[in-house]
Amino acid sequence: MPELPEVEVVRRGLERWVAGRTVAGVEVLHPRAVRRHLAGGADFAARLTGQRFEPALRRGKYLWLPLAGTGTSVLGHLGMSGQLLVQPESAPDEKHLRIRIRFAPSDGDSLTGAAGTELRFVDQRTFGGLSLHEHAPDSAEGLPDVIGHIARDPLDPAFDDAAFHAALRLRRTTIKRALLDQSLISGVGNIYADEALWRAKLHYDRPTATLTRPRSKELLGHVRDVMNAALAAGGTSFDSLYVNVNGESGYFDRSLDAYGREDEPCRRCGTPMRRRAWMNRSSYFCPRCQRPPRVSP
Repeated sequence: MPELPEVEVVRRGLERWVAGRTVAGVEVLHPRAVRRHLAGGADFAARLTGQRFEPALRRGKYLWLPLAGTGTSVLGHLGMSGQLLVQPESAPDEKHLRIRIRFAPSDGDSLTGAAGTELRFVDQRTFGGLSLHEHAPDSAEGLPDVIGHIARDPLDPAFDDAAFHAALRLRRTTIKRALLDQSLISGVGNIYADEALWRAKLHYDRPTATLTRPRSKELLGHVRDVMNAALAAGGTSFDSLYVNVNGESGYFDRSLDAYGREDEPCRRCGTPMRRRAWMNRSSYFCPRCQRPPRVSP
């Protein structure tokens, strides 16, 4: 599933090519793509047609396109395989095209994208989707109400490091579970959790109550560093399912230190990396650099 860097790459593409465009028409080609829009596909298309997109915003793994002057936004979640692609109208339809949003030709080149382009939502596994939502009444940034519980992400300037440490100390859980808790810190998924924990030399089962303030600060620094490095590389792509709005894959997978490197030598000490089944996922770690916590007798 795309994590914060991948979603941020898509958000930046939408900001460049879609912001300021007026919707001329919408086709919903698969009902599951709008299943979170409870009024259905016809209502989604009707309410979106004629609206103008403002610059895309993001929190964690969610992104949204505010509709100018309406107090509503198109909320997007990419799920496992969702793609938001900016394509010429003449481009052949993708095999798994689910939603087509056409732009008014009068927008022209002055609004960062030429007329005759479309925004397409493509999703092979149909776990993602688009939906329209009102803004949360207490949100200055127009956060859609349905994701009001999602915490700020570590790249957000308003992220509170001290509050994060205090919450960690109060949770009766382990550090990787805490990193994946989107109500505590958003945008971190399995890949970047493993990467940050490897950099911090922390085992994924380390109890959060044992983390000192300097250790939690160090861990947050590693989370930010790995996400910024992934952003610079365009994200992580293991197959053709994750791409940016121009259909290009990221290449941070070439720089991963932990995730997917089972039996390969640790880049720090040379010990073979290990993989363990964990919460229907896998955790990759170095058994020497990231020693498991001691079990109390």
